[in-house]
Amino acid sequence: MVSEFIIDADAEMHQFFSEIADFMQESLSMDRAEAVARINAYWQDTAFSPYPDLVCHESDEYWAYGIVYGDVPFWDDTADRSAWQARPAPPADSPAWTLPRTA
Repeated sequence: MVSEFIIDADAEMHQFFSEIADFMQESLSMDRAEAVARINAYWQDTAFSPYPDLVCHESDEYWAYGIVYGDVPFWDDTADRSAWQARPAPPADSPAWTLPRTA
């Protein structure tokens, strides 16, 4: 099976990345292709240990918000989310895009 992630990591870490992408889809209204591309680009040069790598000590929610928005107080119900600016998605010609875009 070929993974949608191009990150050098074991299958269990790829499952962790998939859970982050799931959160992005469900909670940040992002299609799967963009979520995967953002994760691929964010961690493209990172060397991971076998699962559970140190990054697994943070939640999928933590990583999703960090990858998309940077350092924001996502846990704070009173935070002004209207001011949050999403980081740009990877360029269309980036190898981070491993799935077809859906619109």
